[in-house]
Amino acid sequence: MQRRTLGGTGISVSEYALGAMMLGAWGNTDHDDCVRIVHRALDAGINFVDTADIYAAGESEEIVGKALRGRREDVVLATKFFNSMGPDANHGGNSRRWIVRAVEDSLRRLDTDYIDLYQVHRPDPATDIDETLSALSDLVRSGKVRAIGSSTFPAEQIVEAQWTAERRGHLRFRTEQPPYSMLARGVENAVLPTTQRYGMGVLTWGPLSAGWLSGRDLSTSSRAGLETLKFDLSIPENARKAEAVGALSKVAAEAGLSLPHLATGFVRSHPAVTSVIIGPRTLDQLDSMLEGSEVKLDADVMDRIDAIVPPGTDLNRADNYYVPPAVADPALRRR
Repeated sequence: MQRRTLGGTGISVSEYALGAMMLGAWGNTDHDDCVRIVHRALDAGINFVDTADIYAAGESEEIVGKALRGRREDVVLATKFFNSMGPDANHGGNSRRWIVRAVEDSLRRLDTDYIDLYQVHRPDPATDIDETLSALSDLVRSGKVRAIGSSTFPAEQIVEAQWTAERRGHLRFRTEQPPYSMLARGVENAVLPTTQRYGMGVLTWGPLSAGWLSGRDLSTSSRAGLETLKFDLSIPENARKAEAVGALSKVAAEAGLSLPHLATGFVRSHPAVTSVIIGPRTLDQLDSMLEGSEVKLDADVMDRIDAIVPPGTDLNRADNYYVPPAVADPALRRR
């Protein structure tokens, strides 16, 4: 497994990161099997593990903590906060009030004294980024967190966070975690160039586009039950994705690759990308994805992918997983 440096942190991470969203109630409910998945990934050379407090309501973090006992010092551990973790309106978001509680909860579930990369899972329009960066900077200075990052931030908010950190004397986001796949290429327009401009590390998620590029029957995808609107073929955007998957499958076959290996090889090929998050639910899925860890795509294959899904294109805009408040709330567009 090849290594790359995570932004300007000096931290060496594997080109694949193990995503833990499927460990627990959202995917694999067998904790012992989940621990085996983590151990198999570590034994294969993956040293980067990414989870979040919201995954199965903290269960994923607990499983990761159990799996890393005795191996914690060799692992770069990342987790995230923002999503609601309780009925109270203050049990979520990016406020200092929530951050200081959320980090303690994650440390306890992960059974660790520190988090290598603590990430803001989504932008919070109710909280000034100055407030968020101030709280996160204090966590780094206290030793509870080593570096901070963002996830699924639009380019303009990445820039705002960088400028706020500089002007207010805070530590800055060192990483961004965007969705990126052959079917969801919107981040190529501004997000990835922006991360390059600021020297940020990029760990991408969703290289198989929630199962669309897995090569398996979509009806068997665990994500189909969580996000039914993204799999309904009566929706025109999903029909376009199905057509593209058929064409990309042909490209993969003619290149002598499986569709998943083409998909992960595509994401790894972008110069802005540091590490690709893979999120297996089973050991078999992990082993299959590991077999493609050294795949490199030549220019001809990349050109054929571009012809099917043009650069900078999201075939379904919902696949960027962030809708600005001004678009989501009609009241913000009307007098």
